[in-house]
Amino acid sequence: MLNDESTSFMVQSWIEPFSTSTDQDVPFALTPPLKRLNGNARQQLRVLYQGAGLPADRESVFWLSVQEVPQKSKDENILQIAVRQRIKLFYRPADLPGDVGQAPSRLQWRMVPKDGKPGLEVRNDSAFHISFSSVNLKSGSNNYPIPAEMLPPYSSQSFVIEGAASLAPGGATKIEFESIDDDGLAVQHSSNISS
Repeated sequence: MLNDESTSFMVQSWIEPFSTSTDQDVPFALTPPLKRLNGNARQQLRVLYQGAGLPADRESVFWLSVQEVPQKSKDENILQIAVRQRIKLFYRPADLPGDVGQAPSRLQWRMVPKDGKPGLEVRNDSAFHISFSSVNLKSGSNNYPIPAEMLPPYSSQSFVIEGAASLAPGGATKIEFESIDDDGLAVQHSSNISS
């Protein structure tokens, strides 16, 4: 964390499950959970894994939340806002099969009807999460955005192709997408679609 302002503030940090539909325990300790960050200063967070509780055959994902707690204002009638950042925190066990850099290019895309409409299914047979910054289905001169965000390991997701009444089978249809790599950079990919 970096405070590039001249004033100090408190910073509160914690780790929570990625999905709100689970009561999964978080097998990490985060230090410091609360810290005063002086003006023009830095603070490093340390994430410590307890060594058990997560699958050994795939990545796991959590949220790392960092929240600024501003100082009480000396003036009256001042609106103060606490800024919170949520960052994906991945736990990657040692010796996972495959290469994380190659995982996005190995995704399997295919056309499947969904709710009576043209649909698209993507399958991830790797041990890694694939995060998307954009996914577009190109069919002839038409472009259909697909609302994919992240695909967990060994899973698949299906999407209705909005705005497409029908797609001609065997037409010039392909997927163009950007995945986010370990450095947070968008990497462009293009893939054919199987029927």
